[in-house]
Amino acid sequence: LGGRIAINGRAFWDSWKSEDTARYTQPADLGTSNSTDPYDDFQTELGARYDRSFGARTKLEVVGLRTDRDYHAFDLFQFGGDTSLFRNKRTLSETIGRTVVKYQQSPTMSFEVGGEGALNKLDTHSRDFENGIDTPLPAADVRVKETRGEAFTKAVWRPRPAWTVNASLRYEASRITSDGDVALEKTLGFLKPRVAVSWDARPGTQLRVRVERVVGQLNVDDFVAGADFASGTGVSAGNPDLNPEQAWVAEAALEQRFWKSGAVTITYRHSELKDVIDRGPVFLPTGEVFDQPTNIGDGTKDELTGTMNLPFDRFGWRGALLRGEINKRWSKVTDPTTLTSRTISKLRPLEWEAHFSQDLPSSGVSFGADVFSGWSQKSYRFNYISDVKLHNAYLTTWIEKRLAPDLVVRAELQNWTERGIRIATQIYDGPRNTGSALYTDDRDLTPGKSLYIRVRKTFGG
Repeated sequence: LGGRIAINGRAFWDSWKSEDTARYTQPADLGTSNSTDPYDDFQTELGARYDRSFGARTKLEVVGLRTDRDYHAFDLFQFGGDTSLFRNKRTLSETIGRTVVKYQQSPTMSFEVGGEGALNKLDTHSRDFENGIDTPLPAADVRVKETRGEAFTKAVWRPRPAWTVNASLRYEASRITSDGDVALEKTLGFLKPRVAVSWDARPGTQLRVRVERVVGQLNVDDFVAGADFASGTGVSAGNPDLNPEQAWVAEAALEQRFWKSGAVTITYRHSELKDVIDRGPVFLPTGEVFDQPTNIGDGTKDELTGTMNLPFDRFGWRGALLRGEINKRWSKVTDPTTLTSRTISKLRPLEWEAHFSQDLPSSGVSFGADVFSGWSQKSYRFNYISDVKLHNAYLTTWIEKRLAPDLVVRAELQNWTERGIRIATQIYDGPRNTGSALYTDDRDLTPGKSLYIRVRKTFGG
């Protein structure tokens, strides 16, 4: 067809079983709890991309992707003569098609126009048994279908050699339907403008600013129920009736380049959030209360990011490179249970990472190290607050050897520091605004090192 096509496929199967035994001796010997949590997850993916040029100025890109997933989970918890059993089975699929036409009018002006369509389907079935009794669960059996379309246009203009203006306008529309335990039908539409300007203030120094309306994509995992008996949080409900999170984002970045490939960048980003997706309570007519994902209203989020790219060629150490990144985050939302201000669940206030690599082309060897910082995050539900902390840095070293032009072996030794994780969960006997603190589940876990080996073989030309 006068162009180039690339096709990719993927099949993935994961079978996992976690077993946990805990003996409670304070304030009295309460006995032993046992938790068993196996699951099976099978995924397939098939995608294709077609590119073709029509002369020197016009290009066409067509992308298609289909993914399928079949997931089964089983959670059993036994303690003090009581038994909780949760089962979940879900199948989901996503089909995406995207077409873009790019036109280069002149060296200083270019345009893009295109569209994207997506079809998402989810079929989920959940059951919760307490001491053998089938317990009603919100959104236990649900079939959800989302049809989404987006049209967009984009222009890039360089009025002067030091200035670049990038402007785009997108319109996204979607229709979500659900039947089963939750029957709903709704249509959503969002206009998403974006303007970004970059200025090369002097050789090696660039200032960038951006204003954009961002609309997130719904996570199908939020539509279905889940369980975590071992930590004491129990069963959470699904919620198909979610709106995607929206934000007006303003960003400014200053980049300083040096030594040809070296760079330091400082970025500040402020987001005015709407329809924040977090956790909230759902009340049943029977008087039972469950946790579920929900839109909790408006909020704000601020991020300060620094990145560094430091090559060592200038010091005579050719092929060595050090990369680093640090992120500081703040957020503010209203808790749907207490109606007080708090941070967004699972937003990490501070984290950093550093990566060193050394290439030795003459011997076909590369090696390096990756370091990830410790971090902390809090999660809020109507009846608990969970504080997760990683104590120290996580260190991985790796080496890669090209045995032949088409054969590469890579080995990684992960978690040299045997970094631990501490999970402290404060459980309440009801909603946090009216209930009392019941107990704290405090777990200090220390996993060991692990070894990862990959063999990559390339076939064909």
